[in-house]
Amino acid sequence: MNSGRSGMASVDLFRRIPTDLTEATSLGAVMSLITLLLMAILTVSELTAFLTTDITTDVSLDVNDAATLRINFNVTFLSLHCDYVSVDVWDSLGDKRQNITKNVEKWQMDDEGKKRIFAGRNKDARAVKYEEHDATLEEMHENGVHAVVIDKASFDSFVTSTDYAFVDCVENAALCAAQKIQAFPTVRWYQDGQGVLPDYKSDRTVSALNSFASRKLEANERYKDWEEKAKKNDKNKKRPPPDPTKGRPEHPGCMVSGHINVNRVPGNFHVEAVSKNHNLNAAMTNLSHVVHHLSFGEPTLRNTRKTKKVLAKIPDAHKNFSPMDSSSWVTKKFHAAHHHYLKIVSTHFESDVTKYQYLEQSQEVKYEEEDVPEARWSYDISPMAVTVKRKGRKSWYEFITSLFAIVGGTFTTLGLIDGVLYKAFKSKKL
Repeated sequence: MNSGRSGMASVDLFRRIPTDLTEATSLGAVMSLITLLLMAILTVSELTAFLTTDITTDVSLDVNDAATLRINFNVTFLSLHCDYVSVDVWDSLGDKRQNITKNVEKWQMDDEGKKRIFAGRNKDARAVKYEEHDATLEEMHENGVHAVVIDKASFDSFVTSTDYAFVDCVENAALCAAQKIQAFPTVRWYQDGQGVLPDYKSDRTVSALNSFASRKLEANERYKDWEEKAKKNDKNKKRPPPDPTKGRPEHPGCMVSGHINVNRVPGNFHVEAVSKNHNLNAAMTNLSHVVHHLSFGEPTLRNTRKTKKVLAKIPDAHKNFSPMDSSSWVTKKFHAAHHHYLKIVSTHFESDVTKYQYLEQSQEVKYEEEDVPEARWSYDISPMAVTVKRKGRKSWYEFITSLFAIVGGTFTTLGLIDGVLYKAFKSKKL
């Protein structure tokens, strides 16, 4: 039995030295503490590296073979009425679409920038009907001139004393600008020297104009004896009488939102001020806008659970999907508008998830005095694509091997240093 134990002991790789044959020193204690501290630091660092996932990016030719690209947008125009908003698209293949109506909605905004009236989907504007008269101008003037031509100097006096008046905005541009006339021709109702909004936008026929005037006069009659009726009705005592001269609040702001599908080629989509029934006043057309959202591809809200799971593990630095969100572009000069230039880059993630990042550059462009400005987003798709991958963790056996190397290497290295220092100090003592 003893011979068996002796045979097993002969292959012992971890033979013990009796304690009586060893010597403990202060230097050895210090080196032991340093060894344990280094082992702990290196072990924690290795464990952190094992649990941390690295992000790697590669650039290669884009293999995306999709024929179309979806553009998602939500933009508020601060000084443009929804009646004049038109969303157009043009690309290098010759595709030109004007006043896109599909999947585009418009909201009229109030003076505080809040949605006030749903202006409906961006449908084709109805053409206004006009009446044609065969009578000559001289024959029409036989019964007198019903519309008096006025200018800036005579406007204030005529608007309070004359039933009908006509202003030539070409000759009186300053007056029309002061009255904020955005389009020609404009029919506006004035009462007690004040303009009543909204402007008349229906048919230019005798019956339609008579109906419009009758409704205005009937409204005045209804509100004439408001105060007397309010005294009889306790509910209305604290309510101020309505002012028919103020009409309905009419702020020209408009929110345009939706999505459009375009060819995957260079092109642009732009918002311009146009009208079937008016000529826009270029000097009064301001395309200042706020970009609430602009992105390409499927919107984030519609991403599948798999896509959301993949994107949740990617740092924000690699998710530059909508850098223009919540940005304002205010035009303070006449005959100018902001143009935006976008470089779109396909970005591929794990599990066949593809998104679009883009870079943006903007500048203010000046227009000729007779041209109506437009807000433009020009886009170009890069032929290169970015592939974002998560670098996998080490395998468990690589992690164990690294730990053994740390423990063994630290112990051996510090042991050698301890031996050298011990001999050096011992020689000095001798």
